[in-house]
Amino acid sequence: MKKLIIIFFFFLVSCGGYKPIYSKNNELILEFNNIITTGNEKINLQIINMLNLKQSSSSNYELLLTSNYNTEETSKNLKGEIDTYRSVIKTQLVIKNNDKIIKSKNFLKEFSYNNKNNRYELIKYQNEIRDNLIYDLSGEIVLFLKLL
Repeated sequence: MKKLIIIFFFFLVSCGGYKPIYSKNNELILEFNNIITTGNEKINLQIINMLNLKQSSSSNYELLLTSNYNTEETSKNLKGEIDTYRSVIKTQLVIKNNDKIIKSKNFLKEFSYNNKNNRYELIKYQNEIRDNLIYDLSGEIVLFLKLL
């Protein structure tokens, strides 16, 4: 019993500095002189808001963000009706300093899913999938930016 308490206390104390990488905190506030977006503006705005990116004239860095979203039919049944879809988000992030590329990375997130009988439910489900893909993508971008 005494050993169990000591082991439990050891694990409890040793995790005191634990902080998840993807936690939403205000430590990562990135400021760019200019933020240029191309492609799907709705996705770009969601990423900018999730990452808390700001424009500031005091920064020398420029951010280029390009996002594309596609929903593809991946299979059909014998009647020719769509069975499955795949939603894909492609994002390119480029950080420049005085027209010189500092860092650049392409991100890709995709998800395959079955068709639904109700058209309204399908559209609602596709919107949820898009939002989840954007959330996952933002997590990868946070990790990329923290490693700069």
